[in-house]
Amino acid sequence: MKIVHIVPGFGGAFYCGNCLRDSGVVASLKAAGHEAITLPLYMPLTRNGLEAKDGLPVFYGAVNIYLKQFPIFRHLPKWFEKMMNSSTVLKYAAKKSGSTRASGLEALTESMLMGAEGHQNSELQQLTDYLKSHEKPDVVHFSNALLLGMAKQIRDEVNVPIVFSLQDEDVWVDAMHPAYQEKIWNLMADKVQDVDAFIAVSDFFAGIMQQRMSIPTDKMHILHIGVNPDAYTFRSPANKPMTIGYVSRICEDNGFGILVDAFIQLKKDPAFNTLKLSATGGRTGDDSEFIQEQINKLQQQGIAGDFEILDDFTTEGLQQFFDGIKVVSVPVLKGEAFGLYLIEALAAGVPLVQPELGAFPEVINTAGGGKTYSPNTGIALAEKLSDVLKDPDMLETLSLNGRKAVEDHFNTYKLSEKMGDIYLDIFLKFHRNK
Repeated sequence: MKIVHIVPGFGGAFYCGNCLRDSGVVASLKAAGHEAITLPLYMPLTRNGLEAKDGLPVFYGAVNIYLKQFPIFRHLPKWFEKMMNSSTVLKYAAKKSGSTRASGLEALTESMLMGAEGHQNSELQQLTDYLKSHEKPDVVHFSNALLLGMAKQIRDEVNVPIVFSLQDEDVWVDAMHPAYQEKIWNLMADKVQDVDAFIAVSDFFAGIMQQRMSIPTDKMHILHIGVNPDAYTFRSPANKPMTIGYVSRICEDNGFGILVDAFIQLKKDPAFNTLKLSATGGRTGDDSEFIQEQINKLQQQGIAGDFEILDDFTTEGLQQFFDGIKVVSVPVLKGEAFGLYLIEALAAGVPLVQPELGAFPEVINTAGGGKTYSPNTGIALAEKLSDVLKDPDMLETLSLNGRKAVEDHFNTYKLSEKMGDIYLDIFLKFHRNK
């Protein structure tokens, strides 16, 4: 089958689990014999922090779609739109404050969900025409439900079934001004009828989105995220330095402040005199002040020298990062729909310590490669980290369990076989009902 994945790019400024998830799925679908390609939206495609040189156009260029919210910019000359879609302009925009912040982009999100009736209707027509004339897919798979406005026109004009992944859309919508939240959820629920299948990344998040969007049970599928285990080298915790790792965008919402507080608490214990904290995953302009506040806290305690930020989160950089830590913790404030970094850490033999929120308990219970704690505070996290780090036998067991779980369950090749079955099922149903 020929599957086109439509994926928002992010410019490579920070670790994007959704983007890595999508690129991994496409690679494994190709390995399974499908013809699979990725079309980028908003920003150039990146893979593990590096720009992907696929020669594909960027649809819905981030600068252009923002400008078209204003009447004066809705009829821009083609040469100007092309310039705004250049890799240089888009990567610059990706690093600016607010580029990944829902607050302030409520009207744009609403317009995008309106599809052909929104201000970006010319971009939708360009994408539709490209799919019809260049790709002619059997299935079109969108990365997330915030793109639902594109479904109907593409489904009707390209004559293909439409699939949507579901992961963390609630984080974006719930961060909006309260006056917009109900409106956006209602718009998304209205668009469910234009979709043939939804694939949630966890049981936890399937329940959230069925409630928020009234998705029929027969349209909902659940498929955990996986990675290629062969892409990661297993290292036993016994052979690693006493270092806690954090791998995600370094920001307040992802709980980096809680981890810093836990680290400060741990350093008061003489048993952790040599303990260090290492963070990677990048940042945006919005995060600079927050990160400096965390560094200031460490400086006040006289332990800033035991903390480092690593800017390289490419595949090679992450492997080096995992080789230098005993445990990973990303204490996301409100939990998460999944968290690809969890599986990457497990594949490298790094145990997890995560808050008992979102899908974290589901992932950890399935893998047997970590521990959860509650409440999500620095003190509770420090206590759990202390228990794990002081028990070498526990660390080794968690490490081995996690790696085996990636090979057996969170394996992208095995999961892609199941995804291929979903594609085939909806393809046959779609054309049978025509």
